[in-house]
Amino acid sequence: MVERSKNGVARSQTLSRGIRVLEVLAGAERPLSIDEVAAELGVHRSIVYRIVRTLEDHRLVARDPAGRCAVGAGLAVLAHGVARDLQSVAVPELAAVAADLSMTCFVVVHDHDECVTLASVEPRRAAGAVAEHPGTRHPLDRGAPGIALLMLLGADDRGAEVAGRVAQARRDGFATSHDEVIPGLSAVAVPIPSRGRVSAAVAVVYVSSDRSPGELAERLQAAANAIGAQVG
Repeated sequence: MVERSKNGVARSQTLSRGIRVLEVLAGAERPLSIDEVAAELGVHRSIVYRIVRTLEDHRLVARDPAGRCAVGAGLAVLAHGVARDLQSVAVPELAAVAADLSMTCFVVVHDHDECVTLASVEPRRAAGAVAEHPGTRHPLDRGAPGIALLMLLGADDRGAEVAGRVAQARRDGFATSHDEVIPGLSAVAVPIPSRGRVSAAVAVVYVSSDRSPGELAERLQAAANAIGAQVG
């Protein structure tokens, strides 16, 4: 559908609405329902539903089990060339953590019902460092990084066990796991402070460590705060 802008230039109404949906979701402090987005745009919910489904197909929007919408991990890919996007901001912090802890450090984002590694840095001088490749995926409810994301997203629809883990992680301020995603490996993760952008967390993965999970989490929290301050 074509409409006229204020200066009389023809434009795509559908594309314009799709961009507005992304803007509304990016500026929200929490995931929004279809009805809430429709009310914000002043259009019928059926229009927003079709737009969201299309954006979801391109991973620009993600919906939780209750149907609430948030910006998706695909936006991080589109923003790769932006100076202050999540990936470019995170990598120096990941490198510092990897050097300090002699562990592989990585940042993950929420994409649909999965936890996706966006960027990873391995320590330069550490024997037996674990590789964590960008693009690696696993379910949100498995592993410390996924639980850290659920600290931001909520786990009301995921059963008592997962909800209990998320609640414990919120009390501790960090999430831990062992032998969940890859046999024999442990992980510690903390969420990156968020104000409605892509939900993300920073984590380390290792075979063994003399440091306690709390000590690892303290270093990760410093990195998460630094990343969050820069990406907003």
